[in-house]
Amino acid sequence: MTTASGGQQTLGKILFYRQLEPLSLEKHRSLGVSNVSNPFSFLADTHLVPLTVDEFGLAAVCYPIIFDTQTKTPLAVMGLRPGMNVFLGPDGSLDPEVYLPAFARRYPFLPIVATGGANGQASQQQQQADADRVVVCIDRAAKMLSSSPEMPFFEGDQPSKYTQDAIQFCREFDMLGRRTQEFVGLMDKHGLFEETPLALPRAKADGTPDEPVKMGEYLRISEQKLNALPKETYLELRDRGISAVMHAHLLSLGLWPKILSRAARIQASTPLS
Repeated sequence: MTTASGGQQTLGKILFYRQLEPLSLEKHRSLGVSNVSNPFSFLADTHLVPLTVDEFGLAAVCYPIIFDTQTKTPLAVMGLRPGMNVFLGPDGSLDPEVYLPAFARRYPFLPIVATGGANGQASQQQQQADADRVVVCIDRAAKMLSSSPEMPFFEGDQPSKYTQDAIQFCREFDMLGRRTQEFVGLMDKHGLFEETPLALPRAKADGTPDEPVKMGEYLRISEQKLNALPKETYLELRDRGISAVMHAHLLSLGLWPKILSRAARIQASTPLS
């Protein structure tokens, strides 16, 4: 249930990206982006999208926020299985009322950030230096790319304003990713995660309840463990603004029925093979 590629920024497979190429003047001088209909249709095959903790407040009113059982990455639940995003129409149009995670908004750009420090543990100074050394990539297969663009990647021999803004957005996203890792580390340190099964309710032909279908597991923050924290620990988390993030996550879990009902409508019109 909770597998979503995209946490590791390498030139391997990353969620959404099909043909990554380092952006270069030589290869992409004439390329850029043009407005296309349904630009986020690439989300159609994705049911889990990574989130940063700074997005929890906006995301929590749209869909459940869970944590991956392996990486503990926060994830927006946009469907129940791969190949179904309940917030996209059949034509790939995105529900205009749903919050779109920054992970998707940065597409088709992707910065590959340098890493430093022994055993992958970089100092704050090293992290800042690394943030200034990025290889900016694009998904060459993105449908909004054009050889007669409305927003070119380059103006003369320099990155265009559009490209500079996109790179800055990617840098800010990387900073938010570090904040998210710190949050996850604190949840782990205080033992606040608990594994939770995801089971879909079923009914028999006569309408009586049947045995639920288990879809998998996910991690959530345990309210019981949270309430059992020592007072000084809870106050420390509160003073760091972390308690608000935790409560946004817990509030979002009340939206599972919304996902289930949307999925049921889709399955009713397009039965599973």
